Amino acid sequence: MKPIKVIESSFLKSAYNLAQCPPACAPEVAFVGRSNVGKSTLMNTILERKIAKSSATPGKTQAANFFRTQWQISSTETLDFICIDLPGFGYAKVSKELKQQWATFLSDLLIQRSSIKLILHLIDARHPHLSLDTEVRGFLESFLRPDQTLRCVYTKFDKLSKNAQHALYQQQNAPLVSAQGALNSRFGSSFEVQKTILEALFDTRI
Repeated sequence: MKPIKVIESSFLKSAYNLAQCPPACAPEVAFVGRSNVGKSTLMNTILERKIAKSSATPGKTQAANFFRTQWQISSTETLDFICIDLPGFGYAKVSKELKQQWATFLSDLLIQRSSIKLILHLIDARHPHLSLDTEVRGFLESFLRPDQTLRCVYTKFDKLSKNAQHALYQQQNAPLVSAQGALNSRFGSSFEVQKTILEALFDTRI
């Protein structure tokens, strides 16, 4: 198994529409999820930098935020890619007009930006069967290209009881999980998310 070392992670740009997005220069992974599901926290964990802003106020992220990162997987090989933190859906207290603008922008971004090779759909492990998440997954699957991968990541996994952790893990057939606290090794770790990202973006085994 190859180790993964995060060499550098930095903020690149915020965009409120397609025209403001940076030119595609590397493969990209998009983080999608309900407001307050923990997208920024997960990104900071796997990028090993506190660069994605998290907030206790749902819906605070109103732009697509792009982050460039470089990871080393061997003494001679480094990989560069882009992470995109997208606005949360379904919770923000904003006008219907602004919600529609967000929905249109996010749909266009995910569908038209060919450099997005992986979409991570973050789901709160405490509420794994919400209809809104089911609808979003159906939407994502409706346009997924052959060169794209869609994976679910269950956040806040450490907030479940031991029995609930085991049940969710069995029901979802070894899902990707994310937690702030220590986990039993059988449930995976942030390394499994990092590994999934690199394998999807670069078609390489880690």
